[in-house]
Amino acid sequence: MENWEALEESCLHCERCHLCGTRHNVVFGVGNRESKLLFVGEGPGEQEDLQGIPFVGPAGKLLDDMLSIIDLDRDHCYIANIVKCRPPRNRDPQPQEQDACIGYLENQIALLQPKILVCLGRIAAQRLIDPNFRITYDHGTWVQRRGMLCTALYHPSALLRDPGKRPETFDDLLSLREKLRELNI
Repeated sequence: MENWEALEESCLHCERCHLCGTRHNVVFGVGNRESKLLFVGEGPGEQEDLQGIPFVGPAGKLLDDMLSIIDLDRDHCYIANIVKCRPPRNRDPQPQEQDACIGYLENQIALLQPKILVCLGRIAAQRLIDPNFRITYDHGTWVQRRGMLCTALYHPSALLRDPGKRPETFDDLLSLREKLRELNI
């Protein structure tokens, strides 16, 4: 296991898959490295690629709003992605791209040792919770994985496309707030 500085340095120079050829910036992660709450999305979008920070575009603004609903902000959690470089046209990261990048996230998890892992969207949930995870049916459910309580929320981008899913997500956020209180995070 690398320390934070070595891990970030190796990630910034990664050429394990072809996504490195079109990136502007590696999107390593952001937030409190002492937090026991980790959010994981699928991969950076256009604004994230340009700024090198996860969730800074419209979906990021919505994520910030979602956090504020349960009295959190980016200083109280850590935010990362499955892949650290933007897939072309914001398509889903392909399995081989995920495989090339997952070691970075696994190292981040080992360093953080989160008590709660929240997957943002289907791709992250299928990779980290269950390959058969169905976001429309399984969002908001809690499972134990590798010593962490894990759940998934709709990805903020999905909520921008379909605001009708927001009431379900609000309930999921309240459940997350309750778990945070139970674990004193």
